[in-house]
Order: sequence, then C-alpha cells, then structure tokens
Amino acid sequence: MRLKKLVILIVLIPLFSFVQKVKTPNEIVSKIKQNVTCEWAEKTVDTFKAGDPNSEVKGIAVCMFADMTTLKKAVELGCNFIITHEPVFYNHLDEVSTYSTNPVYLEKAKFIEENKLVVFRFHDHIHRTEPDGISVGMINKMGIKNYSIGESQTFFQIPETTVAKFSKELKKKFEMESIRIIGNPNMKFSKIAFMAGAPGGQRHIQMLNNNDVEVLIAGEAPEWETYLYANDAISQGKNKGVIFLGHIKSEEAGMEYCAEWLKGFVKGIPIHFIENKANFTEL
Repeated sequence: MRLKKLVILIVLIPLFSFVQKVKTPNEIVSKIKQNVTCEWAEKTVDTFKAGDPNSEVKGIAVCMFADMTTLKKAVELGCNFIITHEPVFYNHLDEVSTYSTNPVYLEKAKFIEENKLVVFRFHDHIHRTEPDGISVGMINKMGIKNYSIGESQTFFQIPETTVAKFSKELKKKFEMESIRIIGNPNMKFSKIAFMAGAPGGQRHIQMLNNNDVEVLIAGEAPEWETYLYANDAISQGKNKGVIFLGHIKSEEAGMEYCAEWLKGFVKGIPIHFIENKANFTEL
C-alpha cells in the first residue's frame, strides 16, 4: 500500500511542477504588480490592449513599440504575449473607435487576432517604480551612471568633452543612422541632463533654463518649442546644446532592462527583447 502511494506521488510531482510553470498574461501582470515598488494606479494606460489575458503564455516579447515588424518577429520567436512600452494603436489611450474602417488598423488587429497574441502596455509603472526602470537601462547604456550628481537619474557631470564627440559616442552606442544636435558641435561642456521620451517642450525649456545644465539629452520634441528655444538661447551667446536621440532610442534600453528584470521573477517561460527599427530612413 505504501509502495503504491509512493508511485502515485512520484508520478504526480512532475505533473504538478508542469502545471505550476503554466502562466497566463493575467498571472504575469499580477507578478509585475507585486514587483514594482509603487502602488498600482486605478487610472493608467498600463492595461491589456488586445487578446485573451487568460490564455496560456508560450513566450514573452518585450519592446518599445509593438509595430507590425515587431509583432511578426515575436511570432517567429514563438512569443504570444507582447509587453510594449508605448501605444499599439497610434494614440496614448489606444482608443480605436475612430479606426473602425481604417485599413492599417484593421490589418494589424487581424494579425494580432489570427496569431492569438496578447498585448499589454507597461508604461506608467516602470517609470514610477524606484528606481525608474527606463532610466536605469538608458543610464547604463549611455555609460554615465558613475557621473550622477547625488545619485540623480537626471543630472550628471561628465569629464569635459565636446558636443560633437559626445554625440558621436551616443550614435555608436545606440547604433543610430543619424543623430540630431542643436548648438555648436565644438562647444565644450561637462554638465548634462537626461530626459527620456517626449515629456513636452515646456519641460525641456525649463531644464535648459537651469544654470547647471549645459547640454540636454532628449528624446523627441516639437520643433516650435524645444528647437526654437534652444536655437534662440544659442544665438544669444548662451552655452547650451541639445542632443536628440529620438523617442525610441531615448527609452529602448529601458525596455531591454525590463526584459532582464522580468526574468528575475517569471520562470519557465522564454523572454525575448525585440529592438525596434528606426521610424524613418536616412537618404
């Protein structure tokens, strides 16, 4: 009798282990909520955007933008759960009512449905957790962590260099086809500020107005705000400059870091980081 019970137990243990490894997108998001350091907000864009959250996860793809190229790559890698930082359907809230007859939206939605993909946006809380996950990944990739002022994720004092030299170093690190700068390429500086993504031109202007900031490393901005202000400041003889990485490259290393962070508490499921291609082509 005891031998029979032992045999049953031996059979059930691996079966139980297998069952435990199976996770749904809902379960994974629950783990994410447990591992961020901030309270989960009631009003947030961090929600499921497509697919069945209770389906079985075969693989996870982490990315900045869940564009068509990225979704196709995810399918090739065997991933059916997509965690993206930015919107899927072309607006901040992923509101799709205005796209009901739009052929681009319809084809993308069809691809997601046919491949049984589940898409979750992870934006607000990776920024709100401590430390900000996007900033951690970006600061590490830029190689400026050791130059942080008071452990800030915004202000840094690096060894003196020129705008041109530093810009070329960033271009190489992020494998960019081009990089935009405002200011004198030969201007020497050491005090920088980093602002990822698109916080808005007015916040850029406030940062440039700071006497402790000589060069701002930014994502993207309206040309009639940040660009105009910075050019006017330079024309007035002020020691200012801006280096634009573009939205993707100013945050993408943060989502690469996110993929590694997820591996710390999501076990038994393949997790891939997918790098986005540039949104435009240089001629």
